[in-house]
Amino acid sequence: TPAAAMASTKGRAPFVSLLSDFGLRDPSAGIMRAVVSAICPEARIVDISHGVDKFAIRDGALLLWSAAPYLPVGVHVAVVDPGVGTARQGIAIQTARGDYLVGPDNGLLRPAAARLGGITAVHLLEEPRFALPDISSSFHGRDVFAPAGAHLAGGTDLEELGRAVDPRRLADLEWPRPEIRPNHLRAQAIYLDSFGNVKLSALTGDLETALPGLRFGEQLLLRAGGARSGRDLRVTYARTFGDVPEGAPLLTADSYGRVALSVHQGSAADTFGIELDSIVDVGRAAPPARPAAPPHPAAPPR
Repeated sequence: TPAAAMASTKGRAPFVSLLSDFGLRDPSAGIMRAVVSAICPEARIVDISHGVDKFAIRDGALLLWSAAPYLPVGVHVAVVDPGVGTARQGIAIQTARGDYLVGPDNGLLRPAAARLGGITAVHLLEEPRFALPDISSSFHGRDVFAPAGAHLAGGTDLEELGRAVDPRRLADLEWPRPEIRPNHLRAQAIYLDSFGNVKLSALTGDLETALPGLRFGEQLLLRAGGARSGRDLRVTYARTFGDVPEGAPLLTADSYGRVALSVHQGSAADTFGIELDSIVDVGRAAPPARPAAPPHPAAPPR
């Protein structure tokens, strides 16, 4: 966890972050900020993103996982909630680092909680005093999650929000795991960012385990799309984009330690037609064949 996020919170204004799939065209994100400000006027509010793909719980979980270590210790409200208004529960999670994660119990919060040291307590959001008076069936971000987060930021005890829940009973998320074999890594494309970089389900350590002794500049053979319909790519394992020519592909570690396929000043997703959940196999490229040695000249006649 970066040192900046671990700095003492003593004497600082409470911190609240917001993440959602609401977008910015509608007023939803701004309304959430306003609700937090009305309940906890001293709170510092940061928007992580409101551009999560609609209903894409895994995308939201990945963005929250990426951002969490860099956020000050505080309350992080996340809303990607296709089950809003159903029997799914609203929850607040306390983490070992001291943060609270607030949102729906649909797996959205669990990866970030693990990255913040793990879950130490979970409580339901069921006490009416810490929600808005009228709760709609379609906007719990405004009516339930933002108010609960604001009350936590203002000093309300977690236990006051509702009953405790065994963390093992929380909804889990389908998070693809890489397959690691000697000299071979199989992963899935789990996120396509706005530059067209393809983020894989493998971390850098997974790649280094599969390909021991891997060095920058080494050529790798990558198959995108699976064994039958995929295409083979020869890519460079590089430290950064500028280490390969413009338009060239590279495999690298992104700024969060995740393996990513990129194109220098281009879109890997568009260039290679890679979609979410595409299978990506990575192995060492065979060294180029050496040209055959020229035949020895015939001995001159005597």
